[in-house]
Amino acid sequence: MRVAIVGAGFAAALHVDGYRRLDEAQARVVGVAASSAASAEAFARVHGIPSAYGEALELIRREDVDLVDLCTPNALHEPLALAAARAGKHIVCEKPLTGYFGGTGAAEPVGATPRSLMLREALASARRMLAAAAEHGVQLMYAENWLYSPGIVKANRLVAASGGAILEIRGQECHSGSHARYSRAWSQAGGGALLRLGSHPIGAALWLKAEEGLRRDGRPIRARAVTAEVGDLSKVAAFQRESEHALVDAWEDVENWASLVITFEDDTRAVISASDVVLGGIEDTLQVMASNCRVDCDMSHSGLLRAYAPREGVFGDEYLMEKISTQAGWSYPSVDEEYLLGYPQEIEEFVGCVAEAREPRSTGKLGLEVLQVIYAGYQSAEEGRRVALESIET
Repeated sequence: MRVAIVGAGFAAALHVDGYRRLDEAQARVVGVAASSAASAEAFARVHGIPSAYGEALELIRREDVDLVDLCTPNALHEPLALAAARAGKHIVCEKPLTGYFGGTGAAEPVGATPRSLMLREALASARRMLAAAAEHGVQLMYAENWLYSPGIVKANRLVAASGGAILEIRGQECHSGSHARYSRAWSQAGGGALLRLGSHPIGAALWLKAEEGLRRDGRPIRARAVTAEVGDLSKVAAFQRESEHALVDAWEDVENWASLVITFEDDTRAVISASDVVLGGIEDTLQVMASNCRVDCDMSHSGLLRAYAPREGVFGDEYLMEKISTQAGWSYPSVDEEYLLGYPQEIEEFVGCVAEAREPRSTGKLGLEVLQVIYAGYQSAEEGRRVALESIET
């Protein structure tokens, strides 16, 4: 499988690591494209990629590319996915699948657009991507790594073995804020913490309930309604009075905090938290409350290793864990953070699915369902009411 990486940031590095863990007979990265030739060339040097481009379409259209892996800012997902599909290339798309980024010539900021309109337009964008893949006979695979985390995979097996009903799921991704500049503006990101962070636990919750329904009744249990609140907590007066901040600030028109409740068709619930105001390292957790058991997944604190440093710098440049701000004191260094979060496993499956013409666990359709929940959440927060979800069968 000859792979083209589009993007040269954090996600691109994680995906390249996943391809590197495979045998070269399975997959190899043949080129990378970025927003500038200099960025692409620098990334290629670090990761040993043979060619670099400042123009994505030039790489996508190469005859020796089978799979295009999109690790770009969210606003570029749809146009690049459409270009890849038309070129006959299979597609891996980072989360979120797409979103609403505003129209042309708008007189007001994108973030002021009614969320009900955003919901319709985001789903229309996702449907265009799915339709293009189907029309050109290629796979559109949604890079939701949580579905491949060994903790969540085992949780699904335990609940299946118990035969119990999943009554509640509690999931969260929280940390001190993204440093990616595009994440601060709706026109590039398509939303804030709920979209950027909440997509992980939402995707996992939707998958777990779908799996439960398939086991019991031969059909997935889908989300039926959403209730949410969102906000930018960096705008509160007390925070604004502080001269120094340990958290990322300067959010433009997106939220940095969100809480969302999903009601499923069987009247069970999922409670999702997404926040950029949490210090102490990233928190990726999922709890499954079933009728006869409970399973807790902690993907960011494995407990395999604990370390203590009396001061900053003791461990030099050695990596500890994502978003931790200091080496001083006790820490829980990740032994293999990428594996615990499911990144290499998802890449291995995507390559295998293309080679064997089978559907992955994390499909483009799941990406569409996640988008619906998130943008219905934005509508709920704006209108102060529960929002019912329409069928999104494609």
